[in-house]
Amino acid sequence: MTDTPTDTLPPVLAGPVLRRVQAHRIAWWLACSQAPVQLRVTLLPDGGEASTHTPTVHTLRAGDRLAILLIELELDTDLIPDVWTGYRFELAGTDGAWAPIDDPALCYPGRDRPGLRFAPAVRALLHGSCRKPHHAGGGDGLARADAHVQALLADATRDHLQWPTALVLSGDQVYCDDVAGPMLRAIHGLMQRLGLREEAIAGADGSEVRGTRDLLAHPATYYRREQLLPRTPRSERLIDLVFEGVKKPIFTTDNAHNHLITLGEVLAMYLLVWSPLPWQGLDLSPPPGLSEDNAERYAREARAIDNFRQGLGAVRRVLAHLPVAMVFDDHDVTDDWNLSREWEDVAYGHPFSRRVIGNALIAYLLNQGWGNRPEAFAEDALLEQAQAALDEPGGEAHEALIERLLHWRDWHYVWPTTPPLMVLDSRTHRWRSEVSPRRPSGLMDWEALTDLQQALRGHPAVLLVASAPIFGVKLIETVQRIFSFFGQPLLVDAENWMSHPGAASAMLNIFRHPKTPQTFVVLSGDVHYSFVYDVQLRPRGRRKAPVQGPHIWQICSSGLRNTFPDGLLEKLDHLNRWLFSPRSPLNRFTRRRRMLVTPRKPEGTPHGRRLLNGAGIGLVHFDEHGAPVRIRQLLCDGRDVDFVPREAEARED
Repeated sequence: MTDTPTDTLPPVLAGPVLRRVQAHRIAWWLACSQAPVQLRVTLLPDGGEASTHTPTVHTLRAGDRLAILLIELELDTDLIPDVWTGYRFELAGTDGAWAPIDDPALCYPGRDRPGLRFAPAVRALLHGSCRKPHHAGGGDGLARADAHVQALLADATRDHLQWPTALVLSGDQVYCDDVAGPMLRAIHGLMQRLGLREEAIAGADGSEVRGTRDLLAHPATYYRREQLLPRTPRSERLIDLVFEGVKKPIFTTDNAHNHLITLGEVLAMYLLVWSPLPWQGLDLSPPPGLSEDNAERYAREARAIDNFRQGLGAVRRVLAHLPVAMVFDDHDVTDDWNLSREWEDVAYGHPFSRRVIGNALIAYLLNQGWGNRPEAFAEDALLEQAQAALDEPGGEAHEALIERLLHWRDWHYVWPTTPPLMVLDSRTHRWRSEVSPRRPSGLMDWEALTDLQQALRGHPAVLLVASAPIFGVKLIETVQRIFSFFGQPLLVDAENWMSHPGAASAMLNIFRHPKTPQTFVVLSGDVHYSFVYDVQLRPRGRRKAPVQGPHIWQICSSGLRNTFPDGLLEKLDHLNRWLFSPRSPLNRFTRRRRMLVTPRKPEGTPHGRRLLNGAGIGLVHFDEHGAPVRIRQLLCDGRDVDFVPREAEARED
């Protein structure tokens, strides 16, 4: 494999990514080829004086030429809301000389440096999920977000209230379980360039894979990774769950034959999906030994990856300008992660899959979770433990960190905007079924839901980020419930909030509680199509009572770079409207939640469509009370699609 000489690596590999911004504190994430000895940042507010600061820099060295930084700047004077503030980083090496990060590619036209606009009162917000690099449809919702920000900056007549308070990424920012051959080839080349450390691998008995070098040299490392596990009754079930997947003909695909395994692979993946810089000089020619079918597949995927790379400059730029809130969903770790008690027993009971899951969690911590709430990870020597794991992948410290993260309870967080942005962890707080180990778990357990209710008390409005829609498409949920009843939830990816009676009841009770907000905006993704429902609840036990209580907007934006099979979605969309229309006997027979649900129509779509299929990003505008006044999907083909209410289609549910 030919590689660019290591001395030509740029000092910055990815970032800066703007993370949490508060009145007196700013956080950035940055990946460098060398850990700087010193770093300083200069703020340049419009109409104000420049000021230079020495921030707190947390550095984790992940390889000979990879350092991951979280930069926290405490301010003596609060940021002025809605004022553009440019920023500039300068790095100093061992020679003490300061070198500015002056990258014109990070700047919008008319600006000579990146910047931010502190907008604590939420009047606009961008949100999306599901960004699959080799999606054949093309386009990237993050690049579309970049175009939107550029248009805002170019039009001086635009009200500052249109500036997004945050860019919310609600899951599947990376696909660790669904990796194209050319992406895996790039990952391996980048690992070599960065000098990522050898990882000892346990559990691949019979394949002679004992570490990273063995894995990269093994003939099954491309498109056949399931063959690394021994064929025993225990591992056969593991292969089904993690590498091959139970066949999923309806709602999801099984495509995990290139599942990432080592920590180095996942760390390299993050750099490659967020920045164009690590791609420079990598050899993307097909690896030797591919079958004819896999060679054709590799060529097909290479075209999609080339399209993906073309948008990475825009992606890097928008991530440097908007505060980015992130949370995992299953593909950030592995498909159907923690779907059921059976899934957990099998996956965590084998050292190989436990390591695969743990490595994805470590990488999530370093590249996503850390910047959401930095103080949560600064206690109890967690970062020191992470550095010890990075120093010796596969060693005792690595295993200890995985054990700790598998029981970590603080992935959720709140940003103190107005209304507050509350981001749920619906993956690691599961309410396991007491009926059958194969039944889907509830997306949050009783303790987590109780904590959520306490956090909601006293707020008139809230922005609630839930990776999977709380109020989903009724037909699809019904099909999922049927498959779950027969003990086959994996066949249809049966993860929805209503699949577990206890979790569903507890969540609906939270919405009905008199001291929780009267305005809920639920931002979701996951499903690879976009839709909007207006939801109003009825009092318990009074089916014919007038609607009252909170107004709930369920807004789903999916995916950033992924779509649903269009022909299938069209059929499901029409069937859902026909089978569960307001006057349908089936809808009356299956009522279960005592609520009034009003769908919105995506404008410009064919008659009868309520589900929008197309890669893009969601944009929501709010009034001063936190209620949406305009809901749009900005599609990668350039269209802006508004969702408009259809009161005549309101149905009891």
